[in-house]
Amino acid sequence: MSGLYRPEATVKLCGYYRSGPRGIAEGGIVEISASDRELITVMRQYFAAKSELESLKEHLEAARQAAGEAVGVFYDPRQNVEHAADLQRSHRLRGEMASLMKRAEAWGRTVSADNRQDKSEAEPEEWQSFEKRADSFFGS
Repeated sequence: MSGLYRPEATVKLCGYYRSGPRGIAEGGIVEISASDRELITVMRQYFAAKSELESLKEHLEAARQAAGEAVGVFYDPRQNVEHAADLQRSHRLRGEMASLMKRAEAWGRTVSADNRQDKSEAEPEEWQSFEKRADSFFGS
């Protein structure tokens, strides 16, 4: 990590974000919570593992083709001692990616649940206000 990284710091981004239950885009400052920073960290780790795995797969496949080995034989670490460490590393990377994605999905479920709760609390009053305005506008 760089020396500038401070997890306790509040991160602010300028730009557009969705606001309110109707999703009206507004410009402004967006503060990123500790939970959001954790998701960003998890996704960085996920994509780093994915990149390493893709590179490893390319290396292994090139070695397999150069050796002229059958897929089943080459990718079995018990039969391919020369590349066993790389094969085991690819297996660990897949497991790490699955674990990281589960963490990201859990974060998404939590955020979705929070959003549903916020929306259910905000909608009745907002719809009442909208209905009153519509009635006065259209004369009901």
